[in-house]
Amino acid sequence: MDSPTTLPRPEYPRPSFVREHWLNLNGQWSFEIDGGDSGFARGLHKPGHELSGQITVPFCPESILSGVGHVDFMPAVWYKKRVQVPAEWKGQKVLLHFQAVDYDATVWVNGVEVGRHRGGFTPFSCALQELATGGDEIEICVRARDDNKTPKPRGKQSQLYNNHGCLYTRTTGIWQTVWIEPVRETYLLRPRITPEVGPGRFRLEQRIAGNHSGLVLKATLRDQEGVVSTAQVSTNYDFTPRLDLEIPSERRHLWEVGEGYLYDIDIELVNEAGKIVDKCSTYGGLRSVQIEGKCIRINGHAVFQRLVLDQGYYADGLMTAPTEQHLIDDIDLSLKAGFNGARLHQKVFEEVFLYHADKKGYLCWGEFADWGCRYQTVDNNAQHHGITFAAQWAEALERDYSHPSIIGWCPLNETHQELRDEITELDDAAHAMYWMTKLLDTTRPVLDASGYSHRVPETDVFDSHDYEQVPPKFAKNQKGLAKNKPFMNTGGENRPFSIAYRGQPYFVSEFGGIHWKPGARLITSSVWDSSNAEDQAATTISWGYGKSPTTLDEFYARFEGLCDVLLDNPDMFGYCYTQLTDVFQEENGIYSFDRSEKFDMSKIHAIQTKVAAIEKKFNKK
Repeated sequence: MDSPTTLPRPEYPRPSFVREHWLNLNGQWSFEIDGGDSGFARGLHKPGHELSGQITVPFCPESILSGVGHVDFMPAVWYKKRVQVPAEWKGQKVLLHFQAVDYDATVWVNGVEVGRHRGGFTPFSCALQELATGGDEIEICVRARDDNKTPKPRGKQSQLYNNHGCLYTRTTGIWQTVWIEPVRETYLLRPRITPEVGPGRFRLEQRIAGNHSGLVLKATLRDQEGVVSTAQVSTNYDFTPRLDLEIPSERRHLWEVGEGYLYDIDIELVNEAGKIVDKCSTYGGLRSVQIEGKCIRINGHAVFQRLVLDQGYYADGLMTAPTEQHLIDDIDLSLKAGFNGARLHQKVFEEVFLYHADKKGYLCWGEFADWGCRYQTVDNNAQHHGITFAAQWAEALERDYSHPSIIGWCPLNETHQELRDEITELDDAAHAMYWMTKLLDTTRPVLDASGYSHRVPETDVFDSHDYEQVPPKFAKNQKGLAKNKPFMNTGGENRPFSIAYRGQPYFVSEFGGIHWKPGARLITSSVWDSSNAEDQAATTISWGYGKSPTTLDEFYARFEGLCDVLLDNPDMFGYCYTQLTDVFQEENGIYSFDRSEKFDMSKIHAIQTKVAAIEKKFNKK
């Protein structure tokens, strides 16, 4: 690797698509807050125009780790950095990569615009063409516009000055790694790896940039013993070459829950003279996801999905983990508590997180950060919002398709629109995002929307959010599933949010959220008032669901009672407990915001790891 290890977040940012040579651009950048969004008119993008401050990338300016710590609204921010392109890259094309910039980004190099991107959660790249080659010094300039007053996908970022309820400090600008790498005129793009457990193979689909006629695509599959198989195909005939990497029966190792066995895959693009044009490495996990009635099988076995809601926030880094180890630790903390996976909630998580989930056999539901364009009312911009949703969600699907840890997709969350006589923009958006997901990925189930407004009759999975805190009442809510009349979220006067249930696999994808912060002033989700000055000062308030237990024993009893209702239901394929950690004022996590333990994890683990009724029912076959 060419990247030094002294920079913040020095690890390779794209583990499922690795090239040998690259340069990490994290660290100190020039920085300026542009409160009037007048920077372009003032010529901030022009070479040599100095910015007024400094920032540590990849941490957003609201965070402590950025060195800025400015938490007020920032309509626009600017970044600049002078970079020396390594001399050994001479004669190659330089790609400039941004793993995530929130929200509208424009990039200039040496004063020339080289790229634009909309969306705060997915990566984009800029080809620098003649502006940079080995040995050149370049000036990179980035403007990020982030008007938080307008509707857009923002996840859990607060639109008020203060944090409040379950909404938190905003993230503006660069918040994931910035880096460059060299490629030739023709080069490999991100591969798509599809495991096929039945025949025992991986299917590789390899997109190629540039003129790829007269080339050969080669791939080598390796396990811990060495080469398993090789395959090659001419690039002359198909726009996207495909090949299969076969696995003999004696070398087949399934990717299992808790045991993330991964095969290494080396990919080469070779010309007629046998010279390598480009090469990369990736990996795959051999696993399947199937539906049988109300059961979701993984590799043919019923696995109760003991998921936790993970929001991926850190007190000092906000949406950016301070180090790679923090990402690893979060998975380990979840496993220690007895969870086997997570809903990656209202955030497209860093690729490095998914890499470690892949390695550990940790189940993940990939989701979109759709809050900010919630369809509580239909307005004149709703159709535009649906297009914005779809475009950014497609990028997330493309980025994360090959990760074996992702076992389901969910593009929308708590969209809160009651059923109406007319077809609404929410109906259109939900159908578009569901069917787009199905077209881009035929291997995983799709949940059209988590909780509340189910709009797609064909949705593979059905769910609800149920924060009832009294276990007997919770059991009463959930008992109708046996008769295909499951608990469904409703609006005022029990007006329905969702279309009819059709017997799909069902789970309670949010429950619990048991508040535990002895002595704190508790504000529940039902009484928080955004117009109340005291409630707006939410950093002084502990927010959660229901009435807080008075003792630890009461907490354990409630936690066990709620979990048992779902574990003991033979028609329930899983659950998702809210949540892994406290997040600012929302203090209903299994762990504190600093990741310290709030409870005896051996007790929490024992409660969750009982054999579930659906596992007993389906694994007898």
